Amino acid sequence: MPAERAAEAGNVAAMPAAAPDVAVRLDGIVKRFGDTVALQDVHLPIRRGELMTLLGPSGCGKTTLLNLVAGFLAPDSGEITIDGQRVTDVPPYRREIGMMFQSYALFPHMDVAANVGYGLRMRRVPREEIARRVADALALVKLTGLEDRRPKQLSGGQQQRVALARALVIRPKVLLLDEPFSALDKSLRASMQVEIKEIQRKLGVTTIFVTHDQSEALSLSDRIAVMCEGRIRQCAAPDEVYRRPTDRFVASFVGDVNVLPARIERIEGSRAIIALGDATVPVAAATLDSVGAGSQVDLFVRPEQLRAAAVGEPVAVQGVVAAHIYQGGHVDLYADVPEAATGRLLMRLPGNEAIARWPVGTRLGIAVGTTEAVAFPRAG
Repeated sequence: MPAERAAEAGNVAAMPAAAPDVAVRLDGIVKRFGDTVALQDVHLPIRRGELMTLLGPSGCGKTTLLNLVAGFLAPDSGEITIDGQRVTDVPPYRREIGMMFQSYALFPHMDVAANVGYGLRMRRVPREEIARRVADALALVKLTGLEDRRPKQLSGGQQQRVALARALVIRPKVLLLDEPFSALDKSLRASMQVEIKEIQRKLGVTTIFVTHDQSEALSLSDRIAVMCEGRIRQCAAPDEVYRRPTDRFVASFVGDVNVLPARIERIEGSRAIIALGDATVPVAAATLDSVGAGSQVDLFVRPEQLRAAAVGEPVAVQGVVAAHIYQGGHVDLYADVPEAATGRLLMRLPGNEAIARWPVGTRLGIAVGTTEAVAFPRAG
């Protein structure tokens, strides 16, 4: 399908059909399960050496898309290419894919070395080369010395490293990661995220990572494809997705956000000036092209973009402090604000002085301290 049509569909930015830096391309992918449409006309080019994250809620189609790339499922229509070769009808074992499953899927009766070398044995690689490549893979994931252990003798993090080594030892063209951190505790999850990112960078392997965890996606990805109801709603770098979401779903799903009713005061070229209480807030006009001055809009503001109004500063809304959550380097302050979509705003204030300065029950004026809020036409 032409790149122009993909751009019009809003799924991804257009990219030349023969772009040499594209490792994986999905063109016009449709997948149905009975009467349920799991994927609807998905277009996604993934660059060579890129870590692309598929992010979205349960049932959005991200794991289905991963399984299509792996070859475990076949699309009802559309094409999949890897390194410029059409693989839509190619079986999984011929796609040169390495996959790390959510459950790790280690063989309990095999030791670590045998688990890691399994794919090489199936490819009839000579024994000496298997031993060398398994040793290299275990060194890469910092498991040298554990070759003779069985999976049940390993911690969760060590089992994950074995699964990663097994996926990498075959030298895949594409590495697929299906929510690999979901079974780990918070601290181990954070350390494994760093390690996997370092390994991916070192090897330069094209990687597709599936998660529903926004913080994982923001911290690990080169680009994020945000999915909902079988469609890609936005595909961009993490900073772009967070700061400049293209629709209400992306703005609401990625990161914490407050939604406030407001009004367009005027439009000045590429900027719209939004009136909110006594304050005005500049936003990009691109998301408001269907409405004009005087129209009601919903203003989406991140918690860190709100602050207590200084004396004499225009106040956007008034609130009453309802709760504090101490987070170490900052305080999450919740204020009851009737105008807010949920009746409550979240402010993320640096340091810990907010607890003493604005105790529960304090009334405070709230200002919007950013030029990067976004607005969309009023829902409904």
